[in-house]
Amino acid sequence: MEGNTTLYALPKAETVLRWREMTDDNFRFCFKFPATISHNAALRQCGDLTAEFLDRLSPLAQRIGQYWLQLPAKFAPADLPALWNFLDALPKEFTYGVEVRHPSFFDKSADEQAFNRGLHLRGVNRVILDSRPVHSAIANNEAMHEAQRKKPKVPVHAIVTAHHPMVRFIGSDDMVQNQALFDVWLKTLPKWQQNATPYLFLHTPDIGQVQDLVHTLWRGLQQALPDLGNEPAIPKQNSLF
Repeated sequence: MEGNTTLYALPKAETVLRWREMTDDNFRFCFKFPATISHNAALRQCGDLTAEFLDRLSPLAQRIGQYWLQLPAKFAPADLPALWNFLDALPKEFTYGVEVRHPSFFDKSADEQAFNRGLHLRGVNRVILDSRPVHSAIANNEAMHEAQRKKPKVPVHAIVTAHHPMVRFIGSDDMVQNQALFDVWLKTLPKWQQNATPYLFLHTPDIGQVQDLVHTLWRGLQQALPDLGNEPAIPKQNSLF
């Protein structure tokens, strides 16, 4: 499960315990580092904030799939030393991922190569945002208009830097288009699975359409990944949060 809420606020201790009670040891949480760390502090002098975040989520330590940094577009190649210092100070028992949005990390230049190489050396995953469906669709409602305003429009670089690459596929309200644009992942994910365990998260601007997106894509995913199992039931968001 993608833990997006932790980007905006540290969960209460009782909330974390409730998440533990409502899941089992086969469940995996992927939490974002708080924006106080990734955006406000820009990864600098934030050891206390990081320790507080990890301590708060410690009851779920055995169910953490991946912690990841969603860095703002202003986080540029010149800031990479801060990223390396931050990652090097993190506990080694967890898996980590980094999502960047600055254009220089997508131009296949020396800056992008340095970023990918630094992640690879540390065994940290590059989080891949695929927002093509949102930006390719015709916006017919406010949710789509807002998504087109807010969702980053960055190239999709399907690069594996560690053992748990993460893909965040942002679908539109056009399920036919979603399926067409997702086809490339039906070829890519099985290749990755030969040497890694990828994570896939599916989003829609209108949260009510997530189940439609999952239903649209699941048959293709089952064919590409035979061990995937049956289509999951989608819980209501407020059942966990």
